[in-house]
Amino acid sequence: MQITQNEIITLANAVATGVSANIYGYPLYNYLTQHQNHLRSAICEKSSNPILKNGCKYFSQNDEDGILLEILKRTDHINSNHKFSFIEFGVENGLECNSLVLLMNKWKGVWVGNEDLAFDVNTSKNLFYQKEWVTLDNCVELYENGLNEIGSKDYNVLSMDLDGNDLHFLRSILEKNHRPKIIIAEYNAKFPPPINFSVNYDPNHSFNDDYMGASLQSYCDLILPHGYFLACCNITGSNSFFVSNEYLNAFSDVPKSIDELFMPANYGIVTRVGHPTSGKTISQFL
Repeated sequence: MQITQNEIITLANAVATGVSANIYGYPLYNYLTQHQNHLRSAICEKSSNPILKNGCKYFSQNDEDGILLEILKRTDHINSNHKFSFIEFGVENGLECNSLVLLMNKWKGVWVGNEDLAFDVNTSKNLFYQKEWVTLDNCVELYENGLNEIGSKDYNVLSMDLDGNDLHFLRSILEKNHRPKIIIAEYNAKFPPPINFSVNYDPNHSFNDDYMGASLQSYCDLILPHGYFLACCNITGSNSFFVSNEYLNAFSDVPKSIDELFMPANYGIVTRVGHPTSGKTISQFL
């Protein structure tokens, strides 16, 4: 396929920013998709983790949806006859996050964030939104308040993506003996194992550069002693997936080494599946 110089510039910008939605015109969009699929396939081929190969973007930022669904199949959390629950810290306007695919699968859940959502959840029976700026003073309260609202003893999935104090918030939640079955934690892929790194706690922290979040090693040092194992890191080096040890036998084919599971920063190689997400679509599941 022949593309113009301007289209090449647009392509380069899209790959650099990861915003494939800025690509207009099916020929160019398909070209970018094929390019990114080739990169993804090459990375998956080198990985010894079979879960990574299931990655796919439906409503998540990258390939987290496919990874999470594969983990849920292995832990038997897909059966819609059971009442499963989630909480996600950091959802922006609600159109792109890790727990949307769970909402589509008839889960009930809680969102915590500091932005207005792109749709109304005030009358929803399945989703409770707490619009709050998260701090160490309120993170556990927000977690537990959500449990009370949806009538659950604890969550099956916890996703933490606040670009800053995440490690500190997770520590507080785990120290209160809360044990979600699956923890999704955004990590700073600039620091490979065994480097320990975390931002110092700052209630007013905002994300601007590489001073954000925590390294994968720091998350492992915190989470693993509480009865979890690392199951996967997504292909872009954005999110890590920890699973309760009670499901360890279902992941016998997954490498045990943190070094082997770590994914470096490969931002911008996953394109969306289908059309952009609409608030009207999400409202159908509320």
